[in-house]
Amino acid sequence: MTEHYDETERQEVQEPVVVRDRRKIDPETGELRKPVTEQSQEAPAEAGAPGAAPGEKTVAAEPPAPASEFEKQLEERTADLQRLQAEYANYRRRVERDREVVAIAGKASVVNDLLPLLDDLERAEQHGDLTGAFKAVADKLVGALERAGLESFGKEGEPFDPSVHEAVQHSTSPDVTEPTVTTVLRRGYRFSDRVLRAALVGVTDHEPAAAEQPIDPPVGGELPIDTDETAR
Repeated sequence: MTEHYDETERQEVQEPVVVRDRRKIDPETGELRKPVTEQSQEAPAEAGAPGAAPGEKTVAAEPPAPASEFEKQLEERTADLQRLQAEYANYRRRVERDREVVAIAGKASVVNDLLPLLDDLERAEQHGDLTGAFKAVADKLVGALERAGLESFGKEGEPFDPSVHEAVQHSTSPDVTEPTVTTVLRRGYRFSDRVLRAALVGVTDHEPAAAEQPIDPPVGGELPIDTDETAR
């Protein structure tokens, strides 16, 4: 009787046997199974979690970030993008400006080397030697340089400007009201607002006319006395 009772109690106290299938290939479908950890298999559902099935693991969801934080980040990224765009625009303008300055400097250097040739053409025209085909070629050359930006200055009657005129002669005359260019010895040239060569000119300043002596009116029908005759 006692032995039968001990055997029955041993069977009730014995823990149940749990069989876990750890095969990586499903014997029924022949497909590869996804790896499953023991913790996920044995973790019970959290107590009190709504909608959690037995044996199912639940993860607490993180609270969403406030909208103000996203707006702040968006404003920061927008400001960074606008700053980069402004820096790139300034860089492009700087590159274009430097490129234009270099191009103008190169053209001015070439034109400056051709100024003696223009002087020879001008002298030939003054002496009447610039005729025929030679004149046609000269006109084409001068026209091309003017279209490129070459401009001549230094003509008689211009007001004297020390920034573009170099005075080598000086005279005075009552016919002018200010320092005026009256003689051009060598024409000056500028290229794209850059003075390549100053003009050699003669300048005439204003000289007031000598005051004339008044003649005494006749008195009593007599002629005025000539001081020169009295002196003699």
